[in-house]
Amino acid sequence: MNEHRSQLAVEISGLSKSFGNTKALDGVDLTVAPGEVAGFLGPNGAGKSTTLRVLLGLLRADCGTVRLLGGDPWRDAVRLHRRISYVPGDVTLWPNLTGMEAIDFLAGLRGEGAVNEGRRDQLIERFELDPFKKARTYSKGNRQKVAIVAAFSTRSELFVLDEPTAGLDPLMERVFQQCVREVAEQGAAVLLSSHILAEVEKLCRTVTIVRAGRTVRSATLEQMRHLMRTTVTARTRADGRVMERAPYVHDLRMQDGRLHFSVDRDNLDRAMSDLASLGIAELAVAPASLEDMFLLEYQGTDR
Repeated sequence: MNEHRSQLAVEISGLSKSFGNTKALDGVDLTVAPGEVAGFLGPNGAGKSTTLRVLLGLLRADCGTVRLLGGDPWRDAVRLHRRISYVPGDVTLWPNLTGMEAIDFLAGLRGEGAVNEGRRDQLIERFELDPFKKARTYSKGNRQKVAIVAAFSTRSELFVLDEPTAGLDPLMERVFQQCVREVAEQGAAVLLSSHILAEVEKLCRTVTIVRAGRTVRSATLEQMRHLMRTTVTARTRADGRVMERAPYVHDLRMQDGRLHFSVDRDNLDRAMSDLASLGIAELAVAPASLEDMFLLEYQGTDR
């Protein structure tokens, strides 16, 4: 195993960055370990792009700690960039290059021998990309495919993915997700920033949410779900409105003969027992989604 793998791939603590009188970042904390797929979420203007630019050495932090693969992304940018792959959400290519030429050029920026040609050809086939067309003929989705193929054709230790599936159809999104899982299984770290919350939920073990330039939540998805309530929909043979008396039932309402309410996970077994005593005709239980958790943090409300 590479000696670099034993340390955190990304370590950000107390990151602050201002542009004149505007404070873009005011205390961002974020870590990504080797073999981990970490989600990085926040509304527009929350500071995600600024954080990624600092991490990639494109901006210099005002204060705080920023470590990329054990190095300083500002001072050691050239050396570190040979060990990472980056996919932006809006890819611009050289119009007169073919897709293959663009892939080889982008992947080759990591140094001689960085491109795994067998892997590259396999990815081109999986993403159904015609590599011999000129880049100027490509749609947005095909430009994204070029960047994705170039990134995953290398043996990078860290993949920084900023809205990487913009413009891809659902089938290609699925191929992308498979690629992310493959590199993580091989020990690479993945930092995924995306507005497609379902995608983050499928891929990520941990999620960091930023709002107004600072981290407001960083935890595993399981830990975050534990803080949220489970939604229960049921139709009972006896009058289900008696559930309203239970102190652990929240937001109870009746609609179309069905009972709808939310319950803290710690009390879910009590809710099921009480519903069973009423005679369950139909039952649906939905745990909190990442979208629920994100909106809770974004709106700054407490439960």
